[in-house]
Amino acid sequence: MSQTTLLPVLTQPTLVGAVPGFGPSTGGNVVLLIGTNLGGATSVTFGGTPATVVSQDPFGFLITVVAPPHAVGEVPVVVTTPAGASSPANYTYYGPVPSPPSVLLLTPATGPTTGGTPFTIVGANLSGASVTFGGVPAVAVNDVGGVILTGVTPAGAAGNVAVVVTTPAGSATVAGGYTYVAPALPTVVSISPVSGPVAGGTPIVIIGTNLTGASVTIGGASVTGVVVDPTGTVLLGIAPPGTAGNAAVVVTTPAGSATVAGGYTYA
Repeated sequence: MSQTTLLPVLTQPTLVGAVPGFGPSTGGNVVLLIGTNLGGATSVTFGGTPATVVSQDPFGFLITVVAPPHAVGEVPVVVTTPAGASSPANYTYYGPVPSPPSVLLLTPATGPTTGGTPFTIVGANLSGASVTFGGVPAVAVNDVGGVILTGVTPAGAAGNVAVVVTTPAGSATVAGGYTYVAPALPTVVSISPVSGPVAGGTPIVIIGTNLTGASVTIGGASVTGVVVDPTGTVLLGIAPPGTAGNAAVVVTTPAGSATVAGGYTYA
């Protein structure tokens, strides 16, 4: 009587999913594959690229693999056993995650409320950054190698404000912020000469402090040719024509105005 030998029936593997279902394009992360009939897997591929099999569940439900490197995007994961290839599970490769910015230094840390002060920020991961001072964008911001930012401060109210550096990867706040300082009010000590002809044209000298950026009027008419020395203490100009008698002399800067005691007399 003949005896028939029964061969084992091989069942095609079924892959349910990959956990996690995503990872870096550099690969190297551990992925758990879940399914049925996965025992005896001969290969596991991610988008056609072989993965390293770390362990297999003897019951055929689990396989642990190390994901291979691959281009960014979604790829099929396929397990192959002696019974054939599984239906694919989806796995997504993502690119490098950009690091958020960090800031080490802001210089200078103070400046006038009028803005216009060139500044430098030193830090890391600063590429593509924008900068705000008290919520107001800085102008002419330039990135140098992702470690230095240069720019110009906007105008702001007197006092300390937050300085925030923002890139596509996040934001960083500069420790200590930035302090806006109101410009000092001008003061005037004297005018020389104290009188001149009604036709005008008399060169005048005004002595005081904080005169930078000043304009001057005599009796409401503008003094011409105004020049202020670098120390902001000496102002030169030419008196305008006027009416005979005493006229008020007013010096005005972005910070405010001051009136010269005694005025100027047209004769």
